[in-house]
Amino acid sequence: MQYRKFGRTGLFVSELCLGTMTFGGASGIWGQIGNLQQSEAESLVGRALDAGINFIDTADVYSEGLSETITGQALKNLKVPRENVVVATKVFGETGKTANAAGASRYHIMDGVKASLKRLQLDHIDLYQIHGFDPVTPIEETVRALDNLVQQGHVRYVGVSNWAAWQIMKALGIAERQGLARFESLQAYYTIAGRDLERELAPMLQSENLGLMVWSPLAGGLLSGKYGRDTEAEKGSRRTSFDFPPVNVERAYDCIDVMRQLAEARKVSVAQIALAWLLHQPVVTSVIVGAKRVAQLDDNIAATAIRLSADELAALGKVSALPSEYPGWMLERQGGARAKRLAESGQRG
Repeated sequence: MQYRKFGRTGLFVSELCLGTMTFGGASGIWGQIGNLQQSEAESLVGRALDAGINFIDTADVYSEGLSETITGQALKNLKVPRENVVVATKVFGETGKTANAAGASRYHIMDGVKASLKRLQLDHIDLYQIHGFDPVTPIEETVRALDNLVQQGHVRYVGVSNWAAWQIMKALGIAERQGLARFESLQAYYTIAGRDLERELAPMLQSENLGLMVWSPLAGGLLSGKYGRDTEAEKGSRRTSFDFPPVNVERAYDCIDVMRQLAEARKVSVAQIALAWLLHQPVVTSVIVGAKRVAQLDDNIAATAIRLSADELAALGKVSALPSEYPGWMLERQGGARAKRLAESGQRG
Protein backbone atom coordinates (compact mmCIF):
# COMPACT_ATOMS: atom_id res chain seq x y z
CA MET A 1 0.00 0.00 0.00
CA GLN A 2 1.40 3.36 -1.02
CA TYR A 3 0.63 6.68 0.66
CA ARG A 4 0.07 9.84 -1.31
CA LYS A 5 0.28 13.48 -0.37
CA PHE A 6 -3.22 14.91 0.01
CA GLY A 7 -3.26 17.83 -2.40
CA ARG A 8 -1.07 20.68 -1.19
CA THR A 9 -1.42 19.68 2.50
CA GLY A 10 1.13 17.78 4.57
CA LEU A 11 -1.33 14.92 5.09
CA PHE A 12 -0.63 11.48 3.61
CA VAL A 13 -3.42 9.03 2.82
CA SER A 14 -3.44 5.51 1.44
CA GLU A 15 -3.98 5.06 -2.29
CA LEU A 16 -7.13 3.12 -1.46
CA CYS A 17 -9.83 4.51 0.83
CA LEU A 18 -12.44 2.29 2.47
CA GLY A 19 -15.93 3.45 1.53
CA THR A 20 -18.76 2.69 3.96
CA MET A 21 -21.84 3.11 1.81
CA THR A 22 -22.50 -0.63 2.23
CA PHE A 23 -22.81 -0.25 6.01
CA GLY A 24 -26.22 -0.32 7.66
CA GLY A 25 -28.65 -0.28 4.74
CA ALA A 26 -31.99 -1.93 5.43
CA SER A 27 -34.51 -0.81 2.82
CA GLY A 28 -34.84 1.49 -0.17
CA ILE A 29 -31.75 2.73 -1.96
CA TRP A 30 -29.40 1.94 0.93
CA GLY A 31 -30.57 -1.64 1.18
CA GLN A 32 -29.86 -2.09 -2.53
CA ILE A 33 -26.30 -0.82 -2.09
CA GLY A 34 -25.52 -2.89 1.01
CA ASN A 35 -26.81 -3.83 4.44
CA LEU A 36 -23.74 -4.84 6.41
CA GLN A 37 -24.29 -4.73 10.14
CA GLN A 38 -21.78 -4.12 12.93
CA SER A 39 -19.82 -7.39 12.98
CA GLU A 40 -19.63 -7.62 9.18
CA ALA A 41 -18.55 -4.00 8.89
CA GLU A 42 -15.89 -4.50 11.55
CA SER A 43 -14.44 -7.39 9.55
CA LEU A 44 -14.03 -5.07 6.57
CA VAL A 45 -12.60 -2.20 8.60
CA GLY A 46 -10.15 -4.53 10.33
CA ARG A 47 -9.03 -6.09 7.04
CA ALA A 48 -8.59 -2.67 5.43
CA LEU A 49 -6.44 -1.41 8.31
CA ASP A 50 -4.36 -4.60 8.30
CA ALA A 51 -3.70 -4.06 4.58
CA GLY A 52 -2.38 -0.56 5.24
CA ILE A 53 -5.47 1.47 4.37
CA ASN A 54 -5.50 4.49 6.69
CA PHE A 55 -8.36 6.37 5.03
CA ILE A 56 -12.11 5.81 5.65
CA ASP A 57 -14.91 7.72 3.96
CA THR A 58 -18.54 7.96 5.02
CA ALA A 59 -21.41 10.50 4.95
CA ASP A 60 -24.22 11.63 7.20
CA VAL A 61 -26.85 10.49 4.68
CA TYR A 62 -25.55 6.95 4.17
CA SER A 63 -28.22 4.67 5.59
CA GLU A 64 -29.69 7.75 7.29
CA GLY A 65 -26.69 8.14 9.58
CA LEU A 66 -26.28 4.48 10.48
CA SER A 67 -23.14 4.16 8.36
CA GLU A 68 -21.40 6.78 10.50
CA THR A 69 -22.61 5.07 13.67
CA ILE A 70 -21.32 1.67 12.58
CA THR A 71 -18.02 3.14 11.40
CA GLY A 72 -17.40 4.94 14.68
CA GLN A 73 -18.31 1.88 16.74
CA ALA A 74 -16.05 -0.30 14.59
CA LEU A 75 -13.07 1.96 15.25
CA LYS A 76 -13.86 1.87 18.95
CA ASN A 77 -14.39 -1.90 19.11
CA LEU A 78 -11.20 -2.56 17.16
CA LYS A 79 -9.33 -0.18 19.49
CA VAL A 80 -7.87 1.76 16.58
CA PRO A 81 -5.57 4.58 17.77
CA ARG A 82 -7.01 7.89 16.57
CA GLU A 83 -3.75 8.91 14.93
CA ASN A 84 -3.75 5.73 12.81
CA VAL A 85 -6.77 6.61 10.71
CA VAL A 86 -7.94 9.52 8.58
CA VAL A 87 -11.73 9.78 8.82
CA ALA A 88 -13.72 11.65 6.18
CA THR A 89 -17.42 12.36 6.16
CA LYS A 90 -19.82 14.62 4.30
CA VAL A 91 -22.68 17.05 4.84
CA PHE A 92 -25.32 18.43 2.47
CA GLY A 93 -28.06 15.85 1.95
CA GLU A 94 -31.41 15.81 3.68
CA THR A 95 -31.16 14.63 7.27
CA GLY A 96 -34.65 15.64 8.44
CA LYS A 97 -37.99 16.97 7.29
CA THR A 98 -37.58 20.60 8.29
CA ALA A 99 -36.80 23.39 5.82
CA ASN A 100 -33.18 23.75 6.97
CA ALA A 101 -32.26 20.08 7.31
CA ALA A 102 -30.34 20.03 4.02
CA GLY A 103 -27.97 22.11 1.93
CA ALA A 104 -24.68 23.93 2.50
CA SER A 105 -25.91 26.74 4.73
CA ARG A 106 -24.12 27.68 7.95
CA TYR A 107 -27.23 26.46 9.79
CA HIS A 108 -27.12 22.95 8.33
CA ILE A 109 -23.33 22.62 8.41
CA MET A 110 -23.12 23.51 12.11
CA ASP A 111 -25.90 21.09 12.99
CA GLY A 112 -24.45 18.45 10.69
CA VAL A 113 -20.96 18.39 12.14
CA LYS A 114 -22.27 18.01 15.70
CA ALA A 115 -24.43 15.07 14.68
CA SER A 116 -21.62 13.40 12.72
CA LEU A 117 -19.12 13.76 15.57
CA LYS A 118 -21.63 12.17 17.94
CA ARG A 119 -22.37 9.25 15.64
CA LEU A 120 -18.68 8.67 14.87
CA GLN A 121 -17.73 9.02 18.57
CA LEU A 122 -14.84 11.30 17.61
CA ASP A 123 -13.62 14.66 18.86
CA HIS A 124 -12.71 15.81 15.37
CA ILE A 125 -13.24 14.94 11.71
CA ASP A 126 -10.12 14.81 9.55
CA LEU A 127 -11.82 15.71 6.25
CA TYR A 128 -15.25 17.35 6.15
CA GLN A 129 -16.76 17.54 2.68
CA ILE A 130 -19.71 19.36 1.15
CA HIS A 131 -21.59 16.53 -0.56
CA GLY A 132 -23.17 18.53 -3.39
CA PHE A 133 -23.66 22.01 -4.78
CA ASP A 134 -26.27 24.21 -3.13
CA PRO A 135 -27.62 26.78 -5.64
CA VAL A 136 -29.46 28.65 -2.86
CA THR A 137 -26.67 29.27 -0.34
CA PRO A 138 -23.92 31.76 -1.26
CA ILE A 139 -20.59 29.98 -1.64
CA GLU A 140 -19.03 32.52 0.73
CA GLU A 141 -21.40 31.44 3.52
CA THR A 142 -20.40 27.81 3.03
CA VAL A 143 -16.66 28.52 2.92
CA ARG A 144 -16.80 30.76 6.01
CA ALA A 145 -18.79 28.19 8.01
CA LEU A 146 -16.23 25.50 7.17
CA ASP A 147 -13.40 27.84 8.17
CA ASN A 148 -15.09 28.33 11.55
CA LEU A 149 -15.10 24.57 12.08
CA VAL A 150 -11.39 24.37 11.25
CA GLN A 151 -10.60 27.24 13.65
CA GLN A 152 -12.65 25.56 16.38
CA GLY A 153 -10.76 22.27 15.93
CA HIS A 154 -13.84 20.23 14.99
CA VAL A 155 -12.46 19.69 11.48
CA ARG A 156 -8.87 19.40 10.20
CA TYR A 157 -9.36 19.79 6.43
CA VAL A 158 -12.31 20.62 4.19
CA GLY A 159 -13.26 19.34 0.78
CA VAL A 160 -16.08 19.11 -1.69
CA SER A 161 -17.87 16.47 -3.72
CA ASN A 162 -19.72 16.63 -7.02
CA TRP A 163 -19.04 20.29 -7.83
CA ALA A 164 -18.19 21.72 -11.24
CA ALA A 165 -14.75 23.19 -11.90
CA TRP A 166 -16.02 26.79 -12.00
CA GLN A 167 -17.81 26.36 -8.67
CA ILE A 168 -14.67 25.05 -6.99
CA MET A 169 -12.56 27.84 -8.48
CA LYS A 170 -15.02 30.43 -7.17
CA ALA A 171 -14.79 28.91 -3.68
CA LEU A 172 -10.97 28.84 -3.86
CA GLY A 173 -10.94 32.50 -4.87
CA ILE A 174 -13.16 33.48 -1.96
CA ALA A 175 -11.01 31.50 0.49
CA GLU A 176 -7.77 33.04 -0.78
CA ARG A 177 -9.14 36.57 -0.83
CA GLN A 178 -10.51 36.38 2.70
CA GLY A 179 -7.86 34.17 4.28
CA LEU A 180 -10.21 31.24 4.94
CA ALA A 181 -9.61 27.49 4.95
CA ARG A 182 -9.87 26.35 1.36
CA PHE A 183 -11.11 23.13 -0.21
CA GLU A 184 -8.20 20.70 -0.29
CA SER A 185 -9.88 17.92 -2.21
CA LEU A 186 -12.61 16.88 -4.60
CA GLN A 187 -14.50 13.61 -4.35
CA ALA A 188 -15.79 12.75 -7.81
CA TYR A 189 -16.89 9.97 -10.12
CA TYR A 190 -14.13 8.74 -12.43
CA THR A 191 -13.67 5.42 -14.22
CA ILE A 192 -12.06 4.13 -17.36
CA ALA A 193 -15.58 4.01 -18.82
CA GLY A 194 -16.46 7.50 -17.61
CA ARG A 195 -13.59 9.92 -18.16
CA ASP A 196 -15.64 13.15 -18.34
CA LEU A 197 -13.74 14.48 -15.33
CA GLU A 198 -10.70 14.89 -17.58
CA ARG A 199 -12.30 17.73 -19.58
CA GLU A 200 -12.45 20.48 -16.94
CA LEU A 201 -12.01 19.07 -13.44
CA ALA A 202 -8.71 17.21 -13.83
CA PRO A 203 -6.80 20.21 -15.27
CA MET A 204 -8.23 22.42 -12.52
CA LEU A 205 -7.23 19.95 -9.79
CA GLN A 206 -3.69 19.77 -11.07
CA SER A 207 -3.44 23.53 -11.55
CA GLU A 208 -4.67 24.29 -8.02
CA ASN A 209 -3.05 21.25 -6.36
CA LEU A 210 -6.20 19.65 -4.97
CA GLY A 211 -6.45 15.99 -4.06
CA LEU A 212 -8.86 13.70 -5.90
CA MET A 213 -10.84 10.96 -4.18
CA VAL A 214 -12.57 8.71 -6.71
CA TRP A 215 -16.03 7.36 -5.91
CA SER A 216 -17.62 4.38 -7.68
CA PRO A 217 -14.37 3.36 -9.44
CA LEU A 218 -16.09 0.26 -10.85
CA ALA A 219 -19.11 2.24 -12.11
CA GLY A 220 -21.50 0.67 -9.65
CA GLY A 221 -20.11 -2.80 -10.33
CA LEU A 222 -20.35 -2.55 -14.10
CA LEU A 223 -16.56 -2.88 -14.42
CA SER A 224 -16.26 -5.69 -11.89
CA GLY A 225 -16.10 -8.44 -14.52
CA LYS A 226 -19.62 -9.66 -13.77
CA TYR A 227 -21.01 -7.80 -16.77
CA GLY A 228 -20.35 -7.88 -20.50
CA ARG A 229 -22.07 -8.11 -23.86
CA ASP A 230 -22.36 -11.87 -23.54
CA THR A 231 -22.32 -12.11 -19.74
CA GLU A 232 -25.46 -12.22 -17.64
CA ALA A 233 -25.01 -10.69 -14.22
CA GLU A 234 -25.60 -12.71 -11.08
CA LYS A 235 -29.01 -12.38 -9.50
CA GLY A 236 -28.87 -9.70 -6.82
CA SER A 237 -25.87 -7.90 -8.32
CA ARG A 238 -25.97 -4.21 -7.45
CA ARG A 239 -26.16 -2.91 -11.01
CA THR A 240 -29.25 -5.02 -11.76
CA SER A 241 -31.24 -3.34 -8.99
CA PHE A 242 -29.56 0.07 -8.79
CA ASP A 243 -28.47 1.29 -12.22
CA PHE A 244 -26.11 4.07 -11.15
CA PRO A 245 -23.96 5.95 -12.05
CA PRO A 246 -25.11 6.58 -15.65
CA VAL A 247 -22.71 5.01 -18.14
CA ASN A 248 -22.50 4.70 -21.92
CA VAL A 249 -22.89 0.93 -21.80
CA GLU A 250 -21.52 0.22 -25.27
CA ARG A 251 -18.33 2.17 -24.56
CA ALA A 252 -18.10 0.43 -21.18
CA TYR A 253 -18.37 -2.97 -22.87
CA ASP A 254 -15.57 -1.98 -25.26
CA CYS A 255 -13.41 -1.18 -22.23
CA ILE A 256 -14.39 -4.42 -20.51
CA ASP A 257 -13.39 -6.44 -23.58
CA VAL A 258 -9.85 -5.02 -23.46
CA MET A 259 -9.62 -5.23 -19.66
CA ARG A 260 -10.73 -8.85 -19.75
CA GLN A 261 -7.90 -9.71 -22.16
CA LEU A 262 -5.35 -8.02 -19.91
CA ALA A 263 -6.84 -9.62 -16.80
CA GLU A 264 -6.70 -13.12 -18.29
CA ALA A 265 -3.10 -12.62 -19.41
CA ARG A 266 -2.10 -11.50 -15.89
CA LYS A 267 -4.40 -13.99 -14.13
CA VAL A 268 -6.11 -11.22 -12.18
CA SER A 269 -9.69 -9.94 -12.06
CA VAL A 270 -11.20 -7.38 -14.42
CA ALA A 271 -11.94 -5.23 -11.36
CA GLN A 272 -8.24 -5.14 -10.50
CA ILE A 273 -7.38 -3.85 -13.99
CA ALA A 274 -10.05 -1.13 -13.70
CA LEU A 275 -8.71 -0.02 -10.32
CA ALA A 276 -5.08 -0.25 -11.44
CA TRP A 277 -5.84 2.01 -14.41
CA LEU A 278 -7.16 4.66 -12.01
CA LEU A 279 -4.15 4.31 -9.72
CA HIS A 280 -1.92 5.06 -12.73
CA GLN A 281 -3.66 8.40 -13.41
CA PRO A 282 -1.55 11.31 -12.07
CA VAL A 283 -4.58 13.29 -10.92
CA VAL A 284 -5.81 10.53 -8.57
CA THR A 285 -4.93 10.69 -4.87
CA SER A 286 -7.06 7.87 -3.46
CA VAL A 287 -9.62 5.44 -4.88
CA ILE A 288 -12.62 4.70 -2.68
CA VAL A 289 -13.48 0.99 -2.61
CA GLY A 290 -16.66 -0.33 -1.04
CA ALA A 291 -17.28 -4.01 -0.43
CA LYS A 292 -19.85 -6.40 0.92
CA ARG A 293 -17.41 -9.24 1.61
CA VAL A 294 -13.82 -9.50 2.81
CA ALA A 295 -12.92 -11.53 -0.31
CA GLN A 296 -14.20 -8.68 -2.48
CA LEU A 297 -12.13 -6.17 -0.50
CA ASP A 298 -9.05 -8.39 -0.81
CA ASP A 299 -9.50 -8.48 -4.59
CA ASN A 300 -9.64 -4.67 -4.66
CA ILE A 301 -6.56 -4.36 -2.45
CA ALA A 302 -4.61 -6.65 -4.80
CA ALA A 303 -4.98 -4.00 -7.54
CA THR A 304 -2.34 -1.88 -5.77
CA ALA A 305 0.33 -4.41 -6.78
CA ILE A 306 -0.41 -4.19 -10.51
CA ARG A 307 1.96 -2.11 -12.62
CA LEU A 308 0.50 -1.63 -16.08
CA SER A 309 2.98 -1.40 -18.95
CA ALA A 310 3.09 1.49 -21.41
CA ASP A 311 1.52 -0.73 -24.07
CA GLU A 312 -1.28 -1.80 -21.73
CA LEU A 313 -1.99 1.79 -20.73
CA ALA A 314 -2.01 2.80 -24.41
CA ALA A 315 -4.52 0.06 -25.26
CA LEU A 316 -6.77 1.05 -22.37
CA GLY A 317 -6.41 4.72 -23.22
CA LYS A 318 -7.36 4.17 -26.84
CA VAL A 319 -10.53 2.18 -26.16
CA SER A 320 -11.69 4.56 -23.41
CA ALA A 321 -10.77 7.89 -25.02
CA LEU A 322 -13.34 10.67 -24.74
CA PRO A 323 -14.94 11.93 -27.96
CA SER A 324 -13.50 15.25 -29.08
CA GLU A 325 -15.49 18.21 -27.76
CA TYR A 326 -15.36 21.99 -28.03
CA PRO A 327 -13.44 23.94 -26.78
CA GLY A 328 -11.03 21.04 -26.25
CA TRP A 329 -10.39 20.43 -29.93
CA MET A 330 -9.78 24.14 -30.49
CA LEU A 331 -7.35 24.36 -27.58
CA GLU A 332 -5.49 21.30 -28.83
CA ARG A 333 -5.33 22.76 -32.33
CA GLN A 334 -4.04 26.12 -31.10
CA GLY A 335 -1.57 24.51 -28.71
CA GLY A 336 -0.27 22.20 -31.43
CA ALA A 337 0.17 25.07 -33.85
CA ARG A 338 2.08 27.12 -31.27
CA ALA A 339 4.31 24.17 -30.38
CA LYS A 340 5.07 23.65 -34.06
CA ARG A 341 5.99 27.32 -34.56
CA LEU A 342 8.28 27.27 -31.53
CA ALA A 343 9.94 24.06 -32.71
CA GLU A 344 10.53 25.50 -36.17
CA SER A 345 11.88 28.69 -34.65
CA GLY A 346 14.29 26.67 -32.55
CA GLN A 347 15.46 24.70 -35.55
CA ARG A 348 16.20 27.88 -37.48
CA GLY A 349 18.11 29.25 -34.52
